[in-house]
Amino acid sequence: MSNKHGYFLEDLHIGMSAETSMVVSGDKIDTFAELSGDFNPIHMDAEFAATTPFGRRIAHGALSASLISAILGNQLPGPGAIFVELNMRFRRPAFIDDEITARAEVVEINQRTGRIKMKVSCMVGGKQIIRGDAGVIVPKRPKE
Repeated sequence: MSNKHGYFLEDLHIGMSAETSMVVSGDKIDTFAELSGDFNPIHMDAEFAATTPFGRRIAHGALSASLISAILGNQLPGPGAIFVELNMRFRRPAFIDDEITARAEVVEINQRTGRIKMKVSCMVGGKQIIRGDAGVIVPKRPKE
């Protein structure tokens, strides 16, 4: 795989996987709020968040899920792939100072359509915070 192009469809096999991690910080939550426009006080206001069932500020679910996009665009299948579908369930939040580890695994390959299905998840401390699946279109190897 090069930096300009990720895996071609023919290079993939069921069970291939990749992971990436990120530590959540208050600054990252603030930056994500600026980018997304989501200023819900559960993310932004420690005093307000203390009154919720979580008791403290939580990261945006989409911030955690963005690590899945990072895997698909950078690692597996990587550059050149087109992320077309994401179905996910948020199981629990991530908090400031949590390390989120996202994982994506190839579970289905359709050689005819060039689409693959990937099982995706995000974990914190060994507990799943997001689970789901993603659909990706992967280019076939160019004919020489």
